[in-house]
Amino acid sequence: MQLGTRWALGAQPPASVPAELREQIVAVETARTEGTGHWTLTWLEGRPIAELDDGTRVTLAGVIEPQTDAEADADW
Repeated sequence: MQLGTRWALGAQPPASVPAELREQIVAVETARTEGTGHWTLTWLEGRPIAELDDGTRVTLAGVIEPQTDAEADADW
């Protein structure tokens, strides 16, 4: 069993955040204009997922940006 953790946007990620995610997390934070929010690290079937409060996800496969309401409506 692996436990997740939480940390503030812009803060140093905890040691439990895998190195493979750290570069992607830094890239997302660098692109942000506002400095508020928190990351949550969870594990799904042994794979790490870091998610920002706004829904942005960082996985081993890359960064997944959340859909806007307009994009979700266009999918219909």
